[in-house]
Amino acid sequence: MPEPAVPPTPPVPLTALLAREDLALRQIAGPDAAGVTVHWAHTSEMADPYPYLLGGELLLTAGVHIPDAAGTGTYFDDYVSRIVAAGGAALGFGLAPVHDTVPRALVEACEAHGLPLLEVPPQTTFSGVARAVWQLMAQARTAELRRVTEAQQSLAAAASRPDPVPSVLRRLAQRLGGRAVLYGPEGARVAEAGREQPREVERALAELAGAVTRRSSATATDTAGGVRLAAYALGAGQGFVLGVAAPHRDQGDHTIASVAAVLLTLLTGEQRSGTGAARSAALVRLLLGATPQEVAPLLGTERVVVVHGRPDVGAGESGPGDASAPATPDPVAASALGAALGSSLVDLGDGVVRVLLPGDQVPGTLGGWTLGVSAPVAPGELAAADAQAARALARARATRVPLVRHGARPGLADLVPPGEAEAHARALLAPLSPTLVETLRAWLSLHGSWDRTAVALSVHRNTVRQRIARCAALLDADLDDPDVRMELWFALGQRP
Repeated sequence: MPEPAVPPTPPVPLTALLAREDLALRQIAGPDAAGVTVHWAHTSEMADPYPYLLGGELLLTAGVHIPDAAGTGTYFDDYVSRIVAAGGAALGFGLAPVHDTVPRALVEACEAHGLPLLEVPPQTTFSGVARAVWQLMAQARTAELRRVTEAQQSLAAAASRPDPVPSVLRRLAQRLGGRAVLYGPEGARVAEAGREQPREVERALAELAGAVTRRSSATATDTAGGVRLAAYALGAGQGFVLGVAAPHRDQGDHTIASVAAVLLTLLTGEQRSGTGAARSAALVRLLLGATPQEVAPLLGTERVVVVHGRPDVGAGESGPGDASAPATPDPVAASALGAALGSSLVDLGDGVVRVLLPGDQVPGTLGGWTLGVSAPVAPGELAAADAQAARALARARATRVPLVRHGARPGLADLVPPGEAEAHARALLAPLSPTLVETLRAWLSLHGSWDRTAVALSVHRNTVRQRIARCAALLDADLDDPDVRMELWFALGQRP
């Protein structure tokens, strides 16, 4: 008999149905319900239900099909054997309206064939039993979706840690209750996590990973020593394979492992896009003697930001104080930081990761890392920017904050990313014409002096008054309020 065509929803334990007080079902024959699951409920009064069963059903019957002389022949034995052959999970027998008790011969047949037999009391309808099955199935489906979602979020958080590959493997092994291994292009174990399996299971998992590489297939599954094995190829042609050994393998487990495989593909793969090719060309030209200014157009930016990063000490999976976090980053962690910041221009040296970003791409805080960021500079000033980033990182580590941006003197502008500050300035000053903007700038810079502003702009003082009054009306603001003046002065400084 082939495997039953079960629906894509988690099955319902038979014990959950028996525990429903509103159903009042009672098992009177067959094996212990603890290991039995139900995929759906089906009602049939056919003497031979085999052609109408898909497998996994709780078959419900009131015994309408039972002939009067059934107790003296092989009727019940034949009937139960056909249900078992069709893959039925259990049989529910209704006590009303045809039979007052479950036929003794049916009880004996279910015992002989190992089919759980449930007594359905008169007050319980078959439709009520079917509804209970679907309710329990919906609850199980919701719980499974929640489990998968939480696992996806957990794996994504692990991928952003300074030791991303081991963290993802550890989290995957925890979620599946098994073993996770990353195999390299030559079949060697690059990293592993989880409970070590028996030798024959470890060997079978390695062989399965090798088979995936040789066949150039995406996934493969197998079983060894009662353990479910799975292998996932990471990307096309990379040669890395994720191997998983777990005690079970359902749809949710496969989804969780697939998410881990995608994350590991991003962490181990080379990003050879058109932008990457341009950056490689820029590096070659630098090696051949070109100046940074000459190769800057290949990077697609006129100005550059330098970022220095170090892993947070003690920022482990268990929270602050977990000593499992590395004190210094490794090459994989450096690549992960570059990927998180959106740049492949990454250098690892002296325990610090350096990343080059376009000048308009200002990074924010990143979990698991302490960052120091330089001011945007021209390509010829990279050495100065590198020193700025180093000083900013030192200040960040000393003050125990996740990110510090360089500034000649820390001020309000240092707290707001340039892109956000410019957008705020544009929105705030949008109602003003260029003439009003320049008048407002001069008036604020001269501390609200009408005469000095008039001289600076070569206009009459009454013109200055009229323009400032117009600014106040358009901005709907009290320009005598120092807080308003401060916000406007900040905006004027950020406006291109």
